[in-house]
Amino acid sequence: MYQSSVLDNRLRVLTSTMDHTMSVSITLCVGAGSRYESPDLAGVSHFIEHLPFKGTRSWPTAKDVSEAIEGVGGMINASTDREMTLFWCKVARPHFQTALSVMLDMLLNPLLDPEEVEKEREIIQEELRMTYDHPTYRVDLLIDEALWPDQAMGRDVGGTPETVAAISQQSIKDYMEQQYNPANTVLAVAGNIDHQEVIDLVEKATRDWQPRKPLDWEPVSNGVSFPVVQVEQRRSDQSHVCIALPGLSLNDPDRYNLAMLNVIFGDGMSSRLFLNLREDQGLTYDVNSTIQNFRDCGSLVIYCGVEPKKSRKAIQGVMDEMKGLHKEPGEQELHKAKEYAKGRLLLRMEDTRAVTGWLAVQEMLQGKVSTPEEVVQLIDAVTPEDVARVAQYVFDPDKLRLAVVGPHRSENMFLKVLQF
Repeated sequence: MYQSSVLDNRLRVLTSTMDHTMSVSITLCVGAGSRYESPDLAGVSHFIEHLPFKGTRSWPTAKDVSEAIEGVGGMINASTDREMTLFWCKVARPHFQTALSVMLDMLLNPLLDPEEVEKEREIIQEELRMTYDHPTYRVDLLIDEALWPDQAMGRDVGGTPETVAAISQQSIKDYMEQQYNPANTVLAVAGNIDHQEVIDLVEKATRDWQPRKPLDWEPVSNGVSFPVVQVEQRRSDQSHVCIALPGLSLNDPDRYNLAMLNVIFGDGMSSRLFLNLREDQGLTYDVNSTIQNFRDCGSLVIYCGVEPKKSRKAIQGVMDEMKGLHKEPGEQELHKAKEYAKGRLLLRMEDTRAVTGWLAVQEMLQGKVSTPEEVVQLIDAVTPEDVARVAQYVFDPDKLRLAVVGPHRSENMFLKVLQF
């Protein structure tokens, strides 16, 4: 599926040759995220993600950067999470070399013009205020705080308007110098390209880029061993509810057992949660469950939007479905879950951008890349006994977390129903 090389400066380069495609995608993955930040620098990783788009040595303005990609019909963007920052672009094959030059210049030679940094600071503060106005975003943040209180994993990746205001320009330069180095970066390219062509171009462009030791990330601390409820009162026509449990890490051997459990439970329109809460009871338009896996922890989160007076009933419905998963699923239900998961995975692999993300993220977080075929084998190996066993472990009533954003004053009314 792919080839990989480690350059002399310790930059890891992975490529996937997809001869049938007309596009080429490039992803640069940097080990920079909220887990690397001290509380007083909360949001600095996300802040820095914005800045290379403001201008580089060869493309000195924001217009120059965007037009270099969008001007030929391509796409370019970036995102920051707890454990990494991703810069990516997708262009037609004839524009690959230019796109690669733009992407590398963004990391190696951002201008970091003080006036532009201050302008972007205000833009990021507005972004934070905008997202705080969305109840679905607020409930996501509250459930993270409930899962991982008083630590980096539970903080907003973007920081707060106050912490962003306090980040100095020198702190930005110091952090970027520390984290944005080749030993802490993975480059992935997918499309109708040749591995050696990519290596030759990257080696030339990065010959002066020197490695250094990056900051350590903050390990998770799980100190709470009783149910936690967080309520944010807000005038709204709908209550936004998240129920969560600690999950599994990226390297946990039960990871794929939990993935199949989640498909059965709440992933898709034929899941138990969707059929019960929406189709049978008509309580909600949207209900789903998702899992996240990180280096040393994970989560399983259920979300639903519901009429405020029906919130308790909806939560009770989720609790009932959780209890039911302690029994082994039928072979047919598990087979359906496996085919669903495998189908979604294999369909993603038709897209060059998805392939670069697949390669870069695994290499960054795990130091190795599993092929889709290897993952399919792991999914096929899951048994009903495996699913029931991981349900017994994950669905622990003492570890339940609940976050609600809506017209509610009391946490006690929800705490009483938070059991199964």
